[in-house]
Amino acid sequence: MTENGLMDGTRTEKLFYNDSHLSKFTAMVLECEPYEKKEGCYAVELDRTAFFPEGGGQYADTGKLKDAKVSDVREKNGRILHITDQPFEAGEIVEGEIDWETRFMKMQQHTGEHIVSGIVHARYGFNNVGFHLGTEDCTMDFDGEISKEALQEIELEANRAVWKNLTIEVSYPSKEELEELDYRSKIEIEGQVRIVSVPGYDICACCAPHVERTGEIGMIKLVNMQRYKGGVRVTMLCGSRALADYEKKQEQNRKISALLCAKEYETAEAVGHLKEELDSLKRTLVEKERQLVHIWAQSVPEEEKTVCMFSEDISADAMRQYVNEVLEKERILCAVFYGNDVAGYRYVIGSRTQDLRVFSKMLNAAFEGRGGGKPEMVQGTVKGEAGKIREWIQKIAEELSYEK
Repeated sequence: MTENGLMDGTRTEKLFYNDSHLSKFTAMVLECEPYEKKEGCYAVELDRTAFFPEGGGQYADTGKLKDAKVSDVREKNGRILHITDQPFEAGEIVEGEIDWETRFMKMQQHTGEHIVSGIVHARYGFNNVGFHLGTEDCTMDFDGEISKEALQEIELEANRAVWKNLTIEVSYPSKEELEELDYRSKIEIEGQVRIVSVPGYDICACCAPHVERTGEIGMIKLVNMQRYKGGVRVTMLCGSRALADYEKKQEQNRKISALLCAKEYETAEAVGHLKEELDSLKRTLVEKERQLVHIWAQSVPEEEKTVCMFSEDISADAMRQYVNEVLEKERILCAVFYGNDVAGYRYVIGSRTQDLRVFSKMLNAAFEGRGGGKPEMVQGTVKGEAGKIREWIQKIAEELSYEK
């Protein structure tokens, strides 16, 4: 790295390397050209910038150049390009300002990721093989499985690092020094390597800006973990994001507490009791429906050989129960339809004398339906008026029975 902060052959001095908290700066426009990927936008190259370009799993800074909006920043072929909605003249002096709140939030997440990844690597030997700092959360992919209990210990130790308010160290070791250094890196790096260290917790090659002291992170909260590609994916919220998450969950818990007339620390227990009551009511309802369906089936006249019933309040299990009970007596078929003329109907049709696969295809063709099944029972959906469907069922069922 040269004295003016230039690296890897870029013409732009990366001010964020020397001062991660710099939010305003002045620079000279080197080049400005139409941005090929978005009409009405321009790619502006400066001689110096505080804008961090997209890279290392972190999305780019946004902000302003003079009166122009900077919507993205890309590093391509050794050039840092600021994507703006206005053009500039080469040689023009401009004032730049990054969206500081968003930048600081990203630094909180990224430094938190270093701490967590460093702890995981030191304790379990697992590598961080994937990192994504998104607009809502931050995810880390590790190449080994972590238990829930271990994750809680990792979270506690990560927050201890925050409480210690450690100074984040940035260095640019020589090739010889680098060979002696035990550091984390997900990719092979050519040229000068930038090392970011959290004393006692992590040493990692990284190009992104970080907080100056761990206390700025505020809080590290590991909110989710799932198995992913033979390892685990951990979702993390730090600082302002962790606070916003806590506030939202606290407000939701307060509402639940009020609805259940329970203390805020007893809502889970109250919901458990409510679920038990609901499950009991569901079992009672199912039994009542089963009894009701039995009465319906027994009340079908003996002489009615093609039975067709429409309902707006019947479950799928009850539909099948009705069909089976009706077919205990000698009949051509039994069809049950659930729904209405506007939204359409779901059907279950059974028979012990007809191959209903042929019948189902004909029904679907006549009423924009979909479905199928076995010779003795078919299921699906149709659209149409109940009266017309009933007429069609009775007519075709009799014809098939006559042909047989």
